[in-house]
Amino acid sequence: MNTANIYRPGLFDGHVAIVTGGGSGIGLAISRSLAELGAKVAICGRKQERLDEAKKILGASLAFSSVCDIREPEQIAVFVDSVKSALGPADILVNNAGGQFPTTAESVSLRGWEAVIRNNLNGTFFMTQSVATKHMIPRQKGRIVNIIANIARGFPGMVHTGAARAGVENLTKTLAIEWATHNIQVCAIAPGIIRSSGIDQYPPELVAMSRARTPATRLGSVEEVANLAVYLTSDAASFVTGVTWYIDGGAHLWGDNWTIPDRAEQV
Repeated sequence: MNTANIYRPGLFDGHVAIVTGGGSGIGLAISRSLAELGAKVAICGRKQERLDEAKKILGASLAFSSVCDIREPEQIAVFVDSVKSALGPADILVNNAGGQFPTTAESVSLRGWEAVIRNNLNGTFFMTQSVATKHMIPRQKGRIVNIIANIARGFPGMVHTGAARAGVENLTKTLAIEWATHNIQVCAIAPGIIRSSGIDQYPPELVAMSRARTPATRLGSVEEVANLAVYLTSDAASFVTGVTWYIDGGAHLWGDNWTIPDRAEQV
């Protein structure tokens, strides 16, 4: 493929793409990019109102949407079957759905820990397993992209999601090997601090601190993440698998990611 044609109109004609958490933020930007390039896009999310807003933005380019809580395997099964009935088998899956909140390891509750693990790790796996076995493996074709986070040096202040996202990164490597024989490529994208609806829940001072610790000295955009997702789901990346792509302005390479107090001052 000529590199000039990577983002050409009609790139994904004849393809069906599933984007979890596609109603807002990064997921919505990825859904819009895939649809603009010809894919039939199906999105899911926990909140109907977000799906309704996505419909207003995407218009006729959105092929299918449905409420689905990926923490519940039964709901995943219904959603995956419904997409196949409505659009045909999907050959693109973007696991974008996830959620977390700031917390230290000593203060996270059992309920908070389990909710994030069920959503970010369990939900990602069961959605992936369902789409692969019902859509991709029978056709010997598929591209899977898992949206994780900057976990290169741990994730202090986000212990629950750090553990879950690290699990998904390892899952990415494992599936890339196990499913290579089915012509399924599996990669992960690790965004840094991105200007999207997802950062609204965090204190402004935390966002400002994250920006200051980014060598590029700015926040990323959802469109930049979407551009990378389009590449990884296109034929241009047909020999790329098992890799985590950091898109964080260099944040995973540089700077302190946690303030460590002087122990002498604590004695």
